[in-house]
Amino acid sequence: MDRAELAVFLRSRREGLRPEDVGLPAGARRRAAGLRREEVAALAAMSTDYYTRLEQQRGPQPSEQMLAALARALRLTDDERDYLFHLAGRNAPSPVVAATHVAPALLRVLDRLSDTPALILSNLGEVLVQNRLAEALYGDRSQYTGLARSEIYRWFTDPDERLVYPAHDRDRQSRALVANLRVVHGSMGPRSRAGELVRALTRESPEFARLWEEHQVAKRFEDHKVLVHPQVGEIEVDCQVLFTEDQSQALLVLTAPPRSEAFEKIQLLGVLGNEQFAG
Repeated sequence: MDRAELAVFLRSRREGLRPEDVGLPAGARRRAAGLRREEVAALAAMSTDYYTRLEQQRGPQPSEQMLAALARALRLTDDERDYLFHLAGRNAPSPVVAATHVAPALLRVLDRLSDTPALILSNLGEVLVQNRLAEALYGDRSQYTGLARSEIYRWFTDPDERLVYPAHDRDRQSRALVANLRVVHGSMGPRSRAGELVRALTRESPEFARLWEEHQVAKRFEDHKVLVHPQVGEIEVDCQVLFTEDQSQALLVLTAPPRSEAFEKIQLLGVLGNEQFAG
């Protein structure tokens, strides 16, 4: 671990960012350029003391999870992320870590979306990051681990996952998820994480196994859908999707016409927050 170079690299990337680059208000006039240490720590979900010690060359060796969080907080490119791991004495990110590194271009767009639900998904349906309104709508999707990180896996193994859709729309959603997964499986191959997901679901879900044998192929999101929230009821939303160039990640934005009932419900979610998901 090269503590000196790690400290310099972290500080240079922190000083190269502005609050508006990461979705934070500019606030009062700052004495120095860049983000404050406490702001980077908050974005990476770590303590300010821990991050400060890294910049002062006296911190412990960060784990892969910590490094991945720092890469996202500092909006690092793939090359910069790999360099960060090298300085910290870690091997290049594993396929799992690399696959969940959020594309900086998508993050920049997400940072500017504060008045409508938006989230970034991997091609396996893993929520990589979500804004405040998306968390209020769906709950905190960062809590899951293993295969359960994929909404596809949860859809076919956890009945509660389906409650966000009206009963009449659940069959369409099942078919759409399987068709999307077949596209990803075709591009990644049977020995990939997509292959692992298919094998697990084939064992655990008769419904998935039946739909998988139909060989439907499609990679798209429904343009218009109805979601069900436990407190505000049904919300009709339009869906806009922005993919990365390699199609491995997608920014999903859910909107409703201004002054519509759905728009008012989304604004109410901003007030309610995610209290309804406590426990």
